[in-house]
Amino acid sequence: MRDQLRSWFPELEWIGDEGLRQKVLEVWEEAIRLGGWQAEELPKLPFTLLIPDTKVNLLDHTRAVTQIAVASAEVLKQTLGLASLDKDSLVAGALLHDVGKLLEFRRGKVGFEKSPSGQLLRHPFSGMGLAMKHGLPDAVVHIIATHAKEGDGGYRSPEAVIVHHADFMCFESLRR
Repeated sequence: MRDQLRSWFPELEWIGDEGLRQKVLEVWEEAIRLGGWQAEELPKLPFTLLIPDTKVNLLDHTRAVTQIAVASAEVLKQTLGLASLDKDSLVAGALLHDVGKLLEFRRGKVGFEKSPSGQLLRHPFSGMGLAMKHGLPDAVVHIIATHAKEGDGGYRSPEAVIVHHADFMCFESLRR
């Protein structure tokens, strides 16, 4: 499964810390296992259930959010001098921001639907739990936990703000 994940997410190589990279892979592996998914199903899994018949899958959405987040961070560094951004946390958080959807969604009779777990816990919570279980740094857990509406009104680190907006850029652009 690791080789498959590496091929789906070449952005993993943007994480300089090998230990963090391995933990990101572990979280994806466990989410796949706990969600009861087969590798061949993941390219078919939509990134959202809120856009009927979306053609964008979770893997491509995750890559787009990661790429947008990294590009945005680079612009912020170069133009505004925001040099304190933690690129490893940013990339890891972007790659894991929606990993909880593997627990939130399930195969339905026709297409995909919310799972019983997903009825109770949205993906920021299940993703955060998996990340904590695998010992990811608090900075990464924070990005996962606050990337969606659950983070509104509270503190978001600069890295979490970037991932939040990258995620909503993708969602809102496709929702129209």
